[in-house]
Amino acid sequence: MTLNEQVEKMTDIMASFIGYTAIHLPDDVVSKLRELRDAEDDPAAKSIYDMMFENMRLASELGRPSCQDTGLVQFRIDCGSRFPLLEQLQAILVTAVRQATEKTPLRPNAVETFDEINTGDNIGTGAPSISWNIIPAWNGCAISTYLAGGGCSLPGHAAVLMPGEGYEGVVRFVLDRIAEYGQNACPPLLVGVGIANSVDTAAQLSKKALFRSVGSRNPNEKAAKMEQLLEDGINAIGVGPQGMGGKFSVLGVHIENAVRHTATLGVGVSFSCWTHRRGDIVFDKDLSFTTSTHPGFTYEQ
Repeated sequence: MTLNEQVEKMTDIMASFIGYTAIHLPDDVVSKLRELRDAEDDPAAKSIYDMMFENMRLASELGRPSCQDTGLVQFRIDCGSRFPLLEQLQAILVTAVRQATEKTPLRPNAVETFDEINTGDNIGTGAPSISWNIIPAWNGCAISTYLAGGGCSLPGHAAVLMPGEGYEGVVRFVLDRIAEYGQNACPPLLVGVGIANSVDTAAQLSKKALFRSVGSRNPNEKAAKMEQLLEDGINAIGVGPQGMGGKFSVLGVHIENAVRHTATLGVGVSFSCWTHRRGDIVFDKDLSFTTSTHPGFTYEQ
């Protein structure tokens, strides 16, 4: 297979995968929504979960996105330094987003700042967003996709707290944001929290947290305990599915952390709505692939 043929093949696979994730939610999200529905006592909340599952059924049967706001496409990449298409990968992903926008279709959401012009293809300055991690001596490539809608992006927030505020200050920061804006982001929410040195590092980590599997825990025992405490605290607020009240307001809380300066405590929070459209796909050097999030996804050239 020539280089051009390889590029074309990977582009087509990624365009198809992006479109597939817009229509089909990942297995871990579906399982969590089912768990929340089964444990819910409030009749109104339970009926909202039923409508969510009906929405998923119709999206799958009709081949249409599970939400009309298909967001802006974001990627997190762990790519081997020996992956044969490393140099072409950014161009591949840009073209794949453009193709998915046309074929799926995805709603064009990319508006150039200041010019206030919709590009029409979800491509523009800094779009799609790509976060890179290069792994030495590996010939594979792991790509995580995420369709970040407007509603779930609106509550995102980051700040640097005085270190004396401590982790209680972090909890207060997250709970205040949920209480003020959480109902606007189509709960139950997946909440990503970043704790680090500065605004930028905390914000980046909070977004990274959304790419983890629902229900996974931070390897640090204290951070994992805080994840559970935040889940319990947010659920106790009673926002409920679609902000209509109920026992559960979150799919989960994920914390990612990094070192901080002794004089700072950076905190960021990012959100995803109940239609958490995340996808994980891993390519080998021959462009064979596996996906843990969407085992039903197939590709025929």
